[in-house]
Amino acid sequence: MTNKVYFIGAGPGNADLITVKGRDILKTADVVIYAGSLVSKDHLEYCKVGVKIYNSASMTLNEVIDVIKKYHGEGKRIVRLHTGDPTIYGAIREQMDELDKLGIEYEVVPGVSSFTAAAAAINREFTLPSISQTIILTRVEGRTPVPEKENLEKLASVGASMALFLSVSMIDKVVEKLKKGYGRNVPIAVIQKATWEDEKCVIGTLDDIVEKVKKENITKTAQILVGDFINCKYDKSLLYDENFTHMFRKAKNENSSN
Repeated sequence: MTNKVYFIGAGPGNADLITVKGRDILKTADVVIYAGSLVSKDHLEYCKVGVKIYNSASMTLNEVIDVIKKYHGEGKRIVRLHTGDPTIYGAIREQMDELDKLGIEYEVVPGVSSFTAAAAAINREFTLPSISQTIILTRVEGRTPVPEKENLEKLASVGASMALFLSVSMIDKVVEKLKKGYGRNVPIAVIQKATWEDEKCVIGTLDDIVEKVKKENITKTAQILVGDFINCKYDKSLLYDENFTHMFRKAKNENSSN
């Protein structure tokens, strides 16, 4: 491994959901800057003796870059450990841009996102034939603005499966926009801390989810999944249909038109 910075996705919660590559690099790191407010400290148990640990929860962008600059100059191997997959709401672009200015090489190691972990937690599949073949990942506007063309109401009008990040604290606003967009009462699930030991799942509809979420006191660290995929009848996939031919298998029924 060269002397470069590794942006590693730690996964959604459970420390075993980091990738093999991610953990292998983490074990060799001299310096680890991790998002302590979201990343399990269990990951740090795999670090070598003498590793320098920084919790970025209380750090600014400049402070993070200063730490990287300092230890990179000393020839140290640096890991920037992010929650979930770092390319989704990970704020890594601004860090990479700063490293570009400094001429510091880096690599992004993907991770398991909380939106897929949330679907797994309730044993659901986003993409069901005849129901939805599209997944929309988004958030509702709060202190961070959302482009008008990506207004939640507009996105919901597509009728696709949806996963909302960073929005559960505004569940009333979310539901109001979803109702206008979908134009009907659709299934919705809220999964707090997916894959953590204290994971909590609430399933309902747009009509009752606000009450359920407030009853469970879910106010942060949760995914909101929306769409008919949560509770519906669906057509089976052609992939395993005995009458469907593809490059790895011929249909049992030779007269099949597929």
